[in-house]
Amino acid sequence: MADQTHVLFVEDDDVIREATQLALERDGFVVTAMPDGLSGLEAFRTDRPDIALLDVMVPGLDGVSLCRRIRDESTVPVIMLSARADSIDVVLGLEAGADDYVTKPFDGAVLVARIRAVLRRFGHAGGGRAGEPDSPASGGMLAFGDLEVDTEGMEVRRAGLPVALTPTEMRLLLEFSSAPGTVLSRDKLLERVWDYGWGGDTRVVDVHVQRLRQKIGQDRIETVRGFGYKLKA
Repeated sequence: MADQTHVLFVEDDDVIREATQLALERDGFVVTAMPDGLSGLEAFRTDRPDIALLDVMVPGLDGVSLCRRIRDESTVPVIMLSARADSIDVVLGLEAGADDYVTKPFDGAVLVARIRAVLRRFGHAGGGRAGEPDSPASGGMLAFGDLEVDTEGMEVRRAGLPVALTPTEMRLLLEFSSAPGTVLSRDKLLERVWDYGWGGDTRVVDVHVQRLRQKIGQDRIETVRGFGYKLKA
C-alpha cells in the first residue's frame, strides 16, 4: 500500500517537516512537504495526493482554512496536526472537514498507523481509490422517512435530493443504517468507522455526528445520553 500512497505534508517547522518526511519515506510513502498553507494548496491541486497531513498553525493560509479549501474540491482524507490537545484546535479542524487529528509531538510509528487506518477506511488499502469507502452494510436501498441510503451505489438522498457526504460521514451513516434504532456507543463507532484498535478521542465522533446531522436532518440521529447515538428507524 505505502509505495503507492502519496502524502501531502504541510508543516512550517523545518526540523519537524524534514524529520517526518524522512520517516514517512522510510515507510515507503511518497511525500510532498510544504512549509506554508498557500504552497500546500498549490501542491494539492497539482499533485492530487492520496492523503493530506496539515499542521494547524502554518503561515499564509492556516491549516484549518487549508482543510476547508481542500474539502471544497475533494473528499481526499485529511489528518490535522496540532501542537496542543486544545479543544478549539481539534473541533475547528474536524468541523472544517478533517477526518482525524494527531497531537504533536507524535511518535512516527503512531502517525504511520493513523495514516494507514484512515486509508483503510477510504478503501485505499484494498486497492480502491481513496475516497471510496467499503460498505459495512448489506447491499440495497434503505429508507428512513425522507432519507434514502443506497448502500451499493454509495449515494444518499433526502426528500429526493442528493446529499453530498465525505467518505467518513458515509461510513458513519452506513453504521447507523445497518442497525437502525440500536444505540451505538462512541467507542464502538471509533472502532468501526475510525478503525481505532485503541482508545481514541470521542470528540472525533461527536463532531462528525453533528456534521452528518446538518446534512441528513438534525432529528434523524438521536443522542442517548450516557450511551451514544442511534438512527431513528
